Amino acid sequence: MTTDDIRDKVRSFILEEILPGEQPENLKDDMPLRTSGLIDSMGTIRMTGYLESTFGISIAAHETGVENFETVDAICTFIQGKLSG
Repeated sequence: MTTDDIRDKVRSFILEEILPGEQPENLKDDMPLRTSGLIDSMGTIRMTGYLESTFGISIAAHETGVENFETVDAICTFIQGKLSG
């Protein structure tokens, strides 16, 4: 799976489930999601379940912090790391 594939899936989930009705061009890959309040704790739980089922990975509770879930870029980097080993 390419980086672009991962990015497309993450962006689609956020736009459909977290920010319904938002224009895709308004979601920037470096936009703060957690610290800005766009994704709250329930959104993080929903996203974690989506990422685990979509990418076949396991995510521990301590891995769902701001360092891995703050931006689309951070989420993609985190997923790539999980997929590669």
